[in-house]
Amino acid sequence: MAGYANIIIDISHEKLDKTFQYRIPEALQKEITIGTQVEIPFGNGNRKMAGYVVGITDTPEYDVAKTKEILGIWEGGVPIESQLIALAGWMREHYGGTMIQALKTALPIKQRANEKKQRFVELSISPEEACVLLELWEKKHYTARARLLEALLEESPIPYEEIAVKLNGSVAVIRALKKMGVVRVVEKRLYRSPVHEYAQEGRRISLNEGQQAAVDAVWKDWRQGVRRTYLLHGVTGSGKTAVYIDLIEHVVKAGKQAIVLIPEIALTYQTVERFYQRFGGKVSILNSKMSAGERFDQFERASQGDLDVMIGPRSALFTPFSNLGIIIIDEEHENSYKSETQPRYHARETAIARANMAGASVVLGSATPSIDSYYKAEQGEYVLLKLEKRIEEKPLPKCEIVDLREELKQGNRSILSVRLQEMMEQRFRDGQQVMLFLNRRGVAGFISCRSCGHVMKCPHCDISLSQHNNGKAICHYCGYEEPVPQVCPECGSGYICGFKAGTQKIEEMVKKRFPEARALRMDFDTTRRKDAYEKILSAFSNREADVLIGTQMIVKGHDFPYVTLVGVLAADMSLHVGDYRATERTFQLITQAAGRAGRGKLPGEVVIQTYSPDHYGIQLAKSQEYEAFYQTEVAYRALMGYPPCGQMLVMLVASEDEMTAALSIELLAGKIRQAKEHGKVAGLSVIGPANASVAKAKDVYRKVIYLKHKDYKELIKVKDALEQFIALHREFAKVTVQFDFNPMNGF
Repeated sequence: MAGYANIIIDISHEKLDKTFQYRIPEALQKEITIGTQVEIPFGNGNRKMAGYVVGITDTPEYDVAKTKEILGIWEGGVPIESQLIALAGWMREHYGGTMIQALKTALPIKQRANEKKQRFVELSISPEEACVLLELWEKKHYTARARLLEALLEESPIPYEEIAVKLNGSVAVIRALKKMGVVRVVEKRLYRSPVHEYAQEGRRISLNEGQQAAVDAVWKDWRQGVRRTYLLHGVTGSGKTAVYIDLIEHVVKAGKQAIVLIPEIALTYQTVERFYQRFGGKVSILNSKMSAGERFDQFERASQGDLDVMIGPRSALFTPFSNLGIIIIDEEHENSYKSETQPRYHARETAIARANMAGASVVLGSATPSIDSYYKAEQGEYVLLKLEKRIEEKPLPKCEIVDLREELKQGNRSILSVRLQEMMEQRFRDGQQVMLFLNRRGVAGFISCRSCGHVMKCPHCDISLSQHNNGKAICHYCGYEEPVPQVCPECGSGYICGFKAGTQKIEEMVKKRFPEARALRMDFDTTRRKDAYEKILSAFSNREADVLIGTQMIVKGHDFPYVTLVGVLAADMSLHVGDYRATERTFQLITQAAGRAGRGKLPGEVVIQTYSPDHYGIQLAKSQEYEAFYQTEVAYRALMGYPPCGQMLVMLVASEDEMTAALSIELLAGKIRQAKEHGKVAGLSVIGPANASVAKAKDVYRKVIYLKHKDYKELIKVKDALEQFIALHREFAKVTVQFDFNPMNGF
C-alpha cells in the first residue's frame, strides 16, 4: 500500500511548486486520494494546517523517522478545490507532464490580480430614526444634509462618487453625518465584467419538434439522476444553440450551474448576446484577450455563486462552480479544444472526467462531429441525438465545385475562379453579402500539381510529404524523404509546387476586381486588439461591408442573414497536410463554411474551388452527407490503425544539442523495442524515430516516436513506464520529453 502523500499547503500559483511529504496513517489509507483536503502538523511548532493531497507514493523522499503523519481529513474544506485538484491528477495520469503543470492548468482561480474596490455610503441608523431626523433638518433648512438623508432612505447604499455628481453633496457633508453616527462609509469589492450590457431580453424562441425532442431526451435522464454524454449532431442552421439555452435554463432552475465551451473567441460576440438575453448578469465569459484582473474576477464571481453560466474556450472548463449541472461543448470537433502545451489535454475527455466527478451531464454539439465522437456514439458510449432539418425548414445551400485545373487551362491564374467572380458581381448588385473563406490550415508546404492535382505522398504512411527548404520532400511520421521533383511524376507538367496565398493578398484582389465593394478582413493580424473580433463581426452583421474575407475563424457558428454566397478558396489546402486527420478537417471546414450561406430568408449558394474535385472528402462536403463521409473515413482509419479504431501516442524529445536529442530518442526507442521483444506490450506498433514536423525551432532540435495500440490504457502504461525510465537515467537531464495522446496537430 502507498504510504506517503505529497501535499501542497497553499494553492496560489506561486506556492504550487512546493510540496511537503507526510505519512498516511493506516486508518486513512482507503480514504485519502488525490484532491483530499487533510489536516497536518506544520513547521517547528506543529501547528495544525490544511493541505491538499497532490500525489500518493510508496517512496519516501526524506528520512522516514523525521516524516510527520497526517492528522486526519480536514472538516469543512472547499469541495470545489478538491475536485479541481483531483481533475488535475486525472489529467496528469492521462496526458503526462508533471502534477505541477496539471495543477497550474486546472487551478486558475488563485491567479490573483489587483482588486478593484468601490466606496459606498449607507445608513447606520434605522429608517424610523432617519425619518425623524429628516423632518428636523428640513425645518432647520439643512438642505444638503436633508437631500443626502432623503436619498439614502430611498436607496442605501449609494456609491460615494454619485453623491457629489447627482446630489451636489460635498465630502464635508458625508464626514459630518459620519461623525454624528448617521451614515457609514463602506468599501466593497468591484468586479470587472467583460460582458457588455446587451439590450432588453430577447424574445423567447419556441423550439421545433426536433429541438424539443433533443431537450426532452437529455432532461428526462437528468431528472432521473442519470448523467450521460450526448452527441447532438445537427446540420448547420438547425438551432443547436437554442437547445443548449433551453437545457441550461432547466438546469439553472434546478439550482445548478453550466459551463459552455466554444472553440474560439470569434464566437463570443453572437453567442454571448443570446445567452445574456436569457440569463442576464448571471452569465459571464472568459477569453485570452481579457486582462488577468478580468479573468480573476470571473473566477471569483463563479466561486461565490454570483454566476450561473460561464462561456469560453477550453480554459472555462476549470471554472470553480461548486454545483455544476451540465457542460456543453459547441463545435466539439474543433482542434482548439486540444491543448498545445503540457499537459496536452483534450477538453472533451477532460470535461467528461469533470462531469463524472461533479455529477453533471455533457452535451457535445456539431454539424460535423469528430470521427472520434461519432465512433463512440455508434459504439454506445455516447447518446446520439440528431437535428436533421434547418430552422423553419430552410433549404441547405446549393453547392458547386469549380475545378481549378480547368481554370488554369483556360488561362485564369487568379485565386478567384471566373464562376465565383460572376456570382460575387451578382450579389453586390443585389445588395447581398459574400463570405470568402481561405483554407490556410497546414500551409506547411505539401507538394501538388496545379495541372492534374497529383499530391506527393509517403509510400509507407499514406500521408502527404512536406516540402522543406533544403529541396527535400519529407514524411513527418516515419522520416522517409526524396528530392522535390521539378516536373509532376504523374502528368509531366511543370506546375508542381506549394501553394502560397494569404487573406491580405485576396483582399487586394477583391478590391481591385470589385472597387465598389466594401471589404472586411478577419485573420490573426486584424484581430490582435482586444475588441477586434466583436468590431469586425458587428460591422459585417450591420451590413457595413459587402464581403468578409477570412481564415477558419469566420466559418464557425456565425449567423448573418444577408450572406447568400460563400466562396471556399483553396479547399485542398488542409486535404493534403501530413496528418491522418487531414480529410476529416477538410470535410468539416467546407461543411461549416457552406453552412454560413442562406441562413436568412434568401437561399444560399456555395462555390468550392479545388484541384481535387473527385476526392471523397470534397464531394461529400458538397452534398453535406456526413454519414457517408463517416463510413468511408472510419474504414480508412481501421485499415491504418489510426484513432478512433486504434490509439496513438507521440513522444517528443527536444534538446539544444542535436546529438543529445538523437541519442536520447534512440535510448527510448531501444527501451520500447526491448519491451516488445520480451512480450510486455503485445500489439504495439512503433513508427520512427524521426524528425518532428518542425525539426528545429528557436535553436532546439526535435525528434519524435509514434506508438500505436488498440487500447488507450496500454499506451498510458507505456507512458508511465517511460516516465519512470527517464526519471532514473541522468542522460535525460539535458532534454525535454513530452507525450501527446491522439495528437490533433502533431509536434
